[in-house]
Formats: sequence, C-alpha cells, structure tokens
Amino acid sequence: MSEDQVSLVRRFQSKFRSACSSFLSDAPIVVAISGGLDSVALLHLFRFAITQSHQLHAAHFDHCSRDESAADAQWVSGLCRAWGVPLELGRAKEALISEESARNARHDFLESVRIRVGEGVVVMAHHADDQAETVLFRMVRGSGLRGLSGMSEYRDPGVWRPLLPFWRDEIALYAQDVCLNWREDPTNREQRFTRNIIRNNVLPEIESRVAPAARRSLVRLADLAREDEEALLSLLQEVLGSLELEQDREALSLDFKRLTEFHGAVRGRILREVSRRHGYPLDATGTRLASDFVDSAQSGQQIDLTGGLRLRRDLDRLVFSTKAVSITDRPVLISNSQPGSGRALLGGHELLVKWSPEKNLDLMSECLALASPRFPLTIRARRPGDRIHLTVGTRKLKKLFLETRIPEPERCQVPLLVDGAGSVLWIPGVAEATPHGDTSETKSILHIGISDARPRDKK
Repeated sequence: MSEDQVSLVRRFQSKFRSACSSFLSDAPIVVAISGGLDSVALLHLFRFAITQSHQLHAAHFDHCSRDESAADAQWVSGLCRAWGVPLELGRAKEALISEESARNARHDFLESVRIRVGEGVVVMAHHADDQAETVLFRMVRGSGLRGLSGMSEYRDPGVWRPLLPFWRDEIALYAQDVCLNWREDPTNREQRFTRNIIRNNVLPEIESRVAPAARRSLVRLADLAREDEEALLSLLQEVLGSLELEQDREALSLDFKRLTEFHGAVRGRILREVSRRHGYPLDATGTRLASDFVDSAQSGQQIDLTGGLRLRRDLDRLVFSTKAVSITDRPVLISNSQPGSGRALLGGHELLVKWSPEKNLDLMSECLALASPRFPLTIRARRPGDRIHLTVGTRKLKKLFLETRIPEPERCQVPLLVDGAGSVLWIPGVAEATPHGDTSETKSILHIGISDARPRDKK
C-alpha cells in the first residue's frame, strides 16, 4: 500500500472513529452484513479501526430471493471466520420478492439477534447516498416534516447508522485501499425495485440536467427538516404541559377550551401527539376530522376515527378513548400472585381465567407458566398497535392474526395476557412471547389458565 493510500485510510478511519465516539459503549454490537461493499467495509472498520472494548457480532439474513443468495451466505461465513467475528445466520422460509416483505423479515431477524446477544445495538451500513434516495422517495410521496428528515443516525430500539455522514464513493475508496473483497448483488440493477429506479435513473438524470449537487442538497434538506422537527417537538412538550393532561387505564383527557385557543396547525400537532401517546396515532385524514370535531363539538358529543380511536367532549375536557374498550368487554385484572379466578368477556365471548403459584389448574384448556411476572397482569382483547416479541423478532398482532388465519370477526374474542409494562406475553393457542426465563430455576412462578381459548388453525 502506498504512502498516499495509508494516509487516506488513516483519515477515513479517524473520521469514522470521530463519528462513532458519541455512540460507542460496552453494549454488544451486531453488524448487519449482506456481503456487499458497504456492509463489508463497515464490519472491517469495527473489527480493525475501533479500539474500544466491545462485543462484536455479525448477522446475515438470506432472503432466498435469488439463486446466488446461498453462496452469499457461505461467502459471508468465510469472511467472518477469517476476521474472527461471531456470525448469526438467518434464512427466510420462502423466497421474499417484495421490498417490504424482505425488509420486514430482515429487521425481525436482526432484532432477534440484538436481543439474543444481550440488548445490544444493530449497526447498519446506510450512507449519505442512501439518505438522499430516501428523502427524494418520501418527497414524491408527499411526506411531512418527519418523513423529510430521512433516516436518523440512531433510532430506538438499538439501530445505529454510523456511515450516514459518508458518501458511497468515500466508502469505495476505503475498501479498495485496504484491499477488501465483496459480493455484487445483481438485483441492485433491476428496475422492478423503486429504490433502484431512483438510484440508477431518477437521481442521475436530475444531476445531469437540473441540479449537479442534488444528492448533497437532499441530505441537507434532511438535516434541516430534522432540526425543525426536533424544535417543534421541544416546543410541543411545553404546550402539552399547559393542557392539563390526565390519563388512566382506559382514557386520556385534556383541557378542551385551552386546545381551541391554538392555531389550527398547532392544534393538529397536539392531537397527533396525544393520540400517539394513547396508542392510536392519527393519519392526515384522522387529524383533519379530529380538528373539525374540536371546532364544533358540544358536551356529550363524540366521534369514532379509523384505527379504534374515539374522541368525546365531556364538559370542559376532550377525552381520548378507544372503541376496543367498550362496555361489552370485561377484562380480568391479576394484581398479585395470590390464587384467584375471574371471567373475561371479550367480543361477547366469556372466558374463565384462573391463576395460582401452584400448577394445579384443573380443566384449563390453555395454560402458561409465567416467570417473575410484572404486575398488574391483564387478560384483554387486542388493541391497534399491539405487538408481541417472538424468537424471530417483534411482530404486530394484526399481521400475526392474518398469518394464523384467524377470521376478522373472531379477532376481538382472542384473549391476550398483558403485563404491567404493556407488553403482550401470551396469546393462548397462537403465540407465547420470548423469553420467559428458565421456569425450572425461577422461584417466582405464576400459572395462568384460560378455559375457552381455542387453539387456532395454522394452515
């Protein structure tokens, strides 16, 4: 390697270490590696340029979408062995063709690895060119300020993109100068993918005919939008403090008269933020309908919005509740580990629930041994936005019910066991969250049984 090449490598590594300095910790690091240029360079930087003590892992997911994907996985395995990096391999059960299905499966796998290695951070190789493409795509879809902010460098839970400040050409120069090899994915040239059209056709045409610095301008737009969004959110917290928010298990309310004093645009942001906190985020149409309701509502009037959110004016309070929690539903609350029983009424269907530290739950068709429960526990029906953590990652209940072929009319009758933190622990006959700990060695065990939770057909 020439002196100039050594100098370039050192400058790049120094710039990378500087970009990482505020995020590095002792938490395990999981590098998502496809075998392509960007992810191979990223793994090399963490393996050879970062000197801080941390647990380094790699994770590769095979989408099974092309004939060469198995060879990619084998090549990545060899690379990680040579570099001494532990590798986690995942593979789709069937070929994932669409961008969305592939992305969801990959993210579920990466999240499962992150949890398994000790609540670490997943590091992804997105760079500045990817950011420009993302912003342009969201722009033509009519995204708001949050969408135009693009990808954040760090996002909870545990996703980090340290290469966002770097351009693809910089990463390529680094990879060449340290003599890296990588795999080329031929699907990156296929025009059936939206991102490929933007990358290979739209952006080059814009830069050649309209704006030579379009990519840099788009990245700058993302930075400006993010700054404005953060400023608005900061101001919004002060505004919310003046609205006297009150929350209980089933509803959230605020000062109706004070809300009407704000400009319509500010009011819309308030309504979206409060509904998000309640667990039922509003889209643009829902926000408009909610704002119109505030303009005209008399005490006692209410409106049902899509997604399960219900707004009601109650004298001088605007109440956010849900259609899912109705007078016909009767959840069961388990407040401690003392033996007990109750009857839950979900979607008009009655269920017998029993619980005890002892295993003796006679005639219960579905039972769970729960280690170290976080009280209070609740048996209730699902609500929009509910998720469950499985071995393959976090899944939305809506998608899980579709996959397990539970008919739409029956979904309101399916019981969920939810802990005091709001986490779904168990869907009898459908799924059980992981992990629950080792029940053979845990002294604090609660046995829960439900008599009429029928196993669902998993065709």
